[in-house]
Amino acid sequence: MTVTGPSFRKSAENLERLGQIKVSSTRLRLIVENEGRQAIYCRDKKLITPEWDVSDCTTSVNGPTRIMVGSDGVMVPLITQSEKRKRRKNRRPRRRQKAKSQTDTVRKRRRRTKKPKRCRGADNPYKEFKIATFYSQDHQCQHAVGTAGNHRALGRLMRREATKLRLDKADEKISISDGAKWIRKQFQIHLSMLDAMILDYYHLSEHVAKVANVCFGQGGDKAEQWRTKTLSAVCEDGPAAMLVLINQTRKTVRAKTKREELRKLEQYVAERAEMLDYPAFREQGFDIGSGPTEAFCKTLTARLKGSGMRWDSPNAEGMMALAALDQTRQWNAYWTLQNTLAA
Repeated sequence: MTVTGPSFRKSAENLERLGQIKVSSTRLRLIVENEGRQAIYCRDKKLITPEWDVSDCTTSVNGPTRIMVGSDGVMVPLITQSEKRKRRKNRRPRRRQKAKSQTDTVRKRRRRTKKPKRCRGADNPYKEFKIATFYSQDHQCQHAVGTAGNHRALGRLMRREATKLRLDKADEKISISDGAKWIRKQFQIHLSMLDAMILDYYHLSEHVAKVANVCFGQGGDKAEQWRTKTLSAVCEDGPAAMLVLINQTRKTVRAKTKREELRKLEQYVAERAEMLDYPAFREQGFDIGSGPTEAFCKTLTARLKGSGMRWDSPNAEGMMALAALDQTRQWNAYWTLQNTLAA
């Protein structure tokens, strides 16, 4: 449920104008939220499956099959429990006044109507939702899912979706993600069949750029030169060459802040060295950027991040499930299933 709801009012107006179907914004919202719950149910019970699997992911005519896996977290605005209490308190006087003007028949009908279950508000105004993606090397086959649950919930969801795609049957199974420890852990637990885990190049470059700006000045030529040199080292010669360069730079600076930033970068790279063998990955034709995952982080949550919107966590997850159906070409399959069940 959104706090403001103007988008549902606008949708209700458009529905009446274009389809001559009159429905209140509140009723429309309840319909959408119910479909979101249905979408999650159908996904988890494997009632709908992706339109592709590993056999569609060949890298060339006679080449091996290859599936890329990604994961990330994205912040979603939620309504807190305190906000809910405040809004409910403000609505009570209006409801009393409206109730007095209604007839006894209408009041009785309202009492008989089952009210939708109320969701408890969130502890904080933002929560990290987690997303997992699966796609072919050429990006023609793409699949994505998301959850409002924690990293363990995402791990279970990833394993379930990997089974649908027959990930274990692929000749090459590669993950590309940022360096978050929770992501690597879930890959290791639930997708242990992965042949390699790659650190997304753009996340690495952000870390390097931050250190370059601290050590050599924000946006300066020296900062850009050091950033380029450091990234070239890891791309051409691997993580060992990058660590040597960072260590050499650390010996030349005296400021405590600069040395600390270089130490953190050195530790970051050392802990992810097996994910930074870019020369070997590129030689095998693997991507080193997680573009599709970053794109899905935007498209699956675009409806959740409208201006002024706040969501209940379960309904936000449902909206994300509906967006995933649309973005991964399962929309028609979902509605065909719903029509079959309703028949």
